[in-house]
Amino acid sequence: MLPLGRSLVLRSMRGVIFNIQKYSIHDGPGIRTTVFLKGCPLSCLWCSNPESQGMKVQVLWNESECVRCRSCLDRCPEKAVTVETDAIRINHLRCTGCGACCASCPGKALSLTGEALSVADAATACLEDRVFYEESGGGVTLSGGEVLAQSDFAEALLTCLGREGIHRAVETSGFAPPAVFTRLAARCDFILFDLKHHNREQHRQLTGVYNDLIIANLKAALDEGRPVLPRLPIVPGCNDSLADAAAYTDLLTALGAREVEILPFHQFGKHKYRLLGRDYALRNARSLQGEDLIPFAEVLKRGNIQVRGY
Repeated sequence: MLPLGRSLVLRSMRGVIFNIQKYSIHDGPGIRTTVFLKGCPLSCLWCSNPESQGMKVQVLWNESECVRCRSCLDRCPEKAVTVETDAIRINHLRCTGCGACCASCPGKALSLTGEALSVADAATACLEDRVFYEESGGGVTLSGGEVLAQSDFAEALLTCLGREGIHRAVETSGFAPPAVFTRLAARCDFILFDLKHHNREQHRQLTGVYNDLIIANLKAALDEGRPVLPRLPIVPGCNDSLADAAAYTDLLTALGAREVEILPFHQFGKHKYRLLGRDYALRNARSLQGEDLIPFAEVLKRGNIQVRGY
């Protein structure tokens, strides 16, 4: 266990988490607990966790459960709740996430996403499943959002879990100053590194940021021999052509990567945009299945890049 002085620090340091998902099998080896942190500097058009982009606790509105009583308008101390053409709108810039509107909602149409947890509390929740990690070769994965957006909290949580002998992974876009990325990477046993697009300008158009830092951090991790798996989220009309596959192959080869995972686009997060009162640019895009990406994977494989599952 941690010394008392450190334990006091871990009880006072807090991060904003919007989900702790247990028994996860897709975020690293074995059975894992995935801790989802809020806050992300990217705004990917296909983001399946739009509630993770903002750092603050947020209010979600479920239209199908709303009885239109409008009690939430009177209960909000910040006047962040309004009605537009019979729809409840939350001004997320004014909202402080106090939850007063949620508490007053008779239909439970309003709910909060995000909770401030201490490092100690988050670690305790993860350690509840230690037996599953030990039996399956699993552990804990930090995801988001973007883990690097709460780097101090993430670093402290990873350090705490490491001292307990827990296998630690992070899922990241790699968008952070190199010093921040390197410090966090040093506390990981495995890095799932999402590479959204190979082209600098198209990366900015699709995510809101250039990929310079991302590529630099991925190269550094590979050069240092860290256990890193580049992952390519493949999205229709964005980066799914065979020309994109060839460009990814060239980039990964230049960086020294020899294995990747490709992630087919899905629509699992589509409903979340409605809960946030946001438009979803890819609402009509078709979901992809693994077999849809066989030709894409073949291009990578011909370039001597191993593709997990293909």
